Amino acid sequence: MSSLALVVAIGVTILVCNGLARRFGSAPPVPLLLAGILLGFVPALRAVHLPPEAVLLLFLPVLLYWEGFTSSIRQIRRDLRVIVLMSTVLVVLTAAGAAATAHALGVPWGPAWVLGAAIAPTDATAVGVLGRVLPRRVGTMLRAESLVNDGTALVLYALAVGVTLGAEHFSFGHLGLQFLLSYGGGVAIGIAVTWVVLQVRKRIADPFQHNLFAVITPLAAYLLAELVEVSGVLAVVASGLWVGRVSPQAFPAYARQQTRTVMSFLTTLANSALFVLTGLEAQNAVRGLNSVGLTSGVLIAAGVCAVIIGVRFGWLFTLPYVIRTVDRRPQQRDRRLGARPRTVMASAGFRGAVSMAAALSVPNTLASGEPFPDRDLIIFVTAAVIAVTLLVQAPLLPRIVRWSRMGDDHAAESERHTAEVAATEHALSELPATAERLGTDAEVAEQLRAEYDRRLHALRDGAADWQQQYTDLQLALLRDKHATIVRMHDNGDIDDEVLRSVQDHLDLEELQELRHARIRPVGPPPAGD
Repeated sequence: MSSLALVVAIGVTILVCNGLARRFGSAPPVPLLLAGILLGFVPALRAVHLPPEAVLLLFLPVLLYWEGFTSSIRQIRRDLRVIVLMSTVLVVLTAAGAAATAHALGVPWGPAWVLGAAIAPTDATAVGVLGRVLPRRVGTMLRAESLVNDGTALVLYALAVGVTLGAEHFSFGHLGLQFLLSYGGGVAIGIAVTWVVLQVRKRIADPFQHNLFAVITPLAAYLLAELVEVSGVLAVVASGLWVGRVSPQAFPAYARQQTRTVMSFLTTLANSALFVLTGLEAQNAVRGLNSVGLTSGVLIAAGVCAVIIGVRFGWLFTLPYVIRTVDRRPQQRDRRLGARPRTVMASAGFRGAVSMAAALSVPNTLASGEPFPDRDLIIFVTAAVIAVTLLVQAPLLPRIVRWSRMGDDHAAESERHTAEVAATEHALSELPATAERLGTDAEVAEQLRAEYDRRLHALRDGAADWQQQYTDLQLALLRDKHATIVRMHDNGDIDDEVLRSVQDHLDLEELQELRHARIRPVGPPPAGD
């Protein structure tokens, strides 16, 4: 199959699967992965493979960068200890448990550790998409864990492959040094690249250039980090967190808006394509299993799946009690999560394309020229783990969330409402001085004051019906204006360029009204308005 035909096939699959997911209320990764597996039955697609270099050098940096950009640093700081422990110690324990299980079932230690390292980290893309049903705090913790744990797993993976190839020798001191250099160097590279990029972006005004920088920055940080053999994952995450922190002040509004739109589209498309390709590769993994029989492969996969799920549950139901015993500070008590929320976190250990890419990156041969032992089994078990976590655990997550009775987290909505009120009040108080400084006509200033006053009443005093009627009328008038200019264009009264120019302004007004329509205060209309 040609590359163009493959792109079209994947694009159509993404369209259909997202439509089905929206219709039936399921998470998009589930039908996408299933569709990829089904596509593997098409003879023309059987030769298609998920390129590990594309995942690790192209998809992963952009996806991790955007996840970091959109993460809450305040929330991460609040639960930093738990996040760090889950993204380091838990990853090592998971890899060790998976390796020990595989070895007990007949896999040599070298390949067993390669397998353990490949499937140890949760997948940032899967967690980011599937974790949207979670309350904000739990979702942030899981996203932050998945952002960092790839770096831990890839250090383990590189060491395991090196030991198996005979190019590395294992020792705890060497492992500790590798972690220190990888983490410290990765963060340093990310900070350095981001500092340079920010100096340039603060001096440009073209939205296209801002969009280009948003794509190039993670790629440059990751590539530079990998060239000096430190963690590209940590470089990208550090970059995304920093840019996300400073973007409200460093970049103009139009650049932020357009970059958010472009990056949201690109990352959603990349995520969807990765799930389809992972499904295709899962099909190939079953057909390519030759070193052991299918029954033995399934047995090993089942044992490894049970262990990695069990280790995660065991961790989340032992470590919190250890922390409570050691740290009895009052603020620590406020951070505690009950057993039900921890069950949700334990159930959200999804694996994805990064694990598959790591498995596919295993060399074909040893230094001696002999085949790398059990390479096909590593790929098969990795595919099975991904399938179990996405096709079994993911559909169960909404039910587990409901069972946990965590309820909706209204903190973000409350903070948004407070910020809207404060910003509008301040703007009203500054309006007379600002109008005088700009030499604004009194009538214009009064009209703007009335508009801001209306919004403030709707926010602060509660005017749900009145606000809704106002918004509906505004939207109806804007659409009437749009119909008018389209009719003028069709009659030949205005040119295509004029139509697009006026249409852009009307679209912007409509989007602004739709944003204000999200405010739903409760209560009677404000008196005297």
